[in-house]
Amino acid sequence: MSIPTEPIGSIPRPRELLAAMDAAGGNATDPALEPLYEAAVRDTIREFEATGSPVISDGEQRKYQNFLTYSVHGSSNISPDGFKIPFSAGHTRRMPRLTAKPFKYFCYADEYLGFAQRFAHVPVKQAVISPSALSLLYPADGIVGYSREEFLNDLLDEHVTEVRRCLAKGASCVQIDFTEGRLAMKIDQTGSLLTRFIELNNLALTRFSAEERRRLGVHTCPGGDRDSTHSADVDYAELLPSLFALDVANFYVALAGEPDHEYVLKLIRDRVQPHQRVFVGVISPIDPRVETPEEVRDRILVAARYLPLQQLGTTDDCGFAPFCDDTSTSRATAFAKIRSRVQGTALAARELGLSDVS
Repeated sequence: MSIPTEPIGSIPRPRELLAAMDAAGGNATDPALEPLYEAAVRDTIREFEATGSPVISDGEQRKYQNFLTYSVHGSSNISPDGFKIPFSAGHTRRMPRLTAKPFKYFCYADEYLGFAQRFAHVPVKQAVISPSALSLLYPADGIVGYSREEFLNDLLDEHVTEVRRCLAKGASCVQIDFTEGRLAMKIDQTGSLLTRFIELNNLALTRFSAEERRRLGVHTCPGGDRDSTHSADVDYAELLPSLFALDVANFYVALAGEPDHEYVLKLIRDRVQPHQRVFVGVISPIDPRVETPEEVRDRILVAARYLPLQQLGTTDDCGFAPFCDDTSTSRATAFAKIRSRVQGTALAARELGLSDVS
């Protein structure tokens, strides 16, 4: 047995790519971007593999704009004036708004996966956005001739199609990004919004077999953008009981940035189910300081006091640049932090009498 370790997803894009994306004026398929996309993916995979990470991602280099709305960017029936997400640094991010039926993905994430697999020599995971996050595209005042129920049915169909395509293409894991979980409790302290999010995501998950769900995971964090968060002030106790009701095998839980690790670990211990593995965050992407492997080791040893080793894994709290224009963290820093996670996990595994990371 060993301690598995995986990334979350995004790596800061090269500045040349960001400049070209800006010049493209929102056209994600501008032919001028293609050689820069390829160079960014090649370099990201080369750097990722050099860290020793046993599982990698493509760094979301080809996800235009962000991890949240990549699937609908370029659609003709969305408007930019949707739901606002405020961050602690004082800025906001804005989701688009659906203006007409039908809801359809403009791009499926298996396209990114297949491209990355051309260059990778180790397993590649693929992150996708959750149905609950995309449910926020539907306007509060509705759409004439397109009920919310019809929209949600179309949304679930599209999400399941995307996940199946990623599984069929050989993703080592399909990670469903659920960063809006903690935010839901900030928006609606009664918990009803979070309950609706969990129910919606589980409606999608019921369409997969037990074997398929073993290759699925859910990532939760308080958001990460420009060295700030959108919901770190929400107590994990308000989220975690509902989180582990999601019918997947793997959970990627931000922990490194929390003020009291043991408090959160106790919450996890009391709620995780026997068939679930928790990848605890041991790296904080929004902290500019690079953690040492020894610090990572020590964080894992604490986690091992609360979680059975067969249910423990390690990860980063969040992606390093979920919104592509976020340059607050350099690529060099991101890879240095990942290297510390990999090395620290190996140190912890040896101290716990286990084999090296898988």
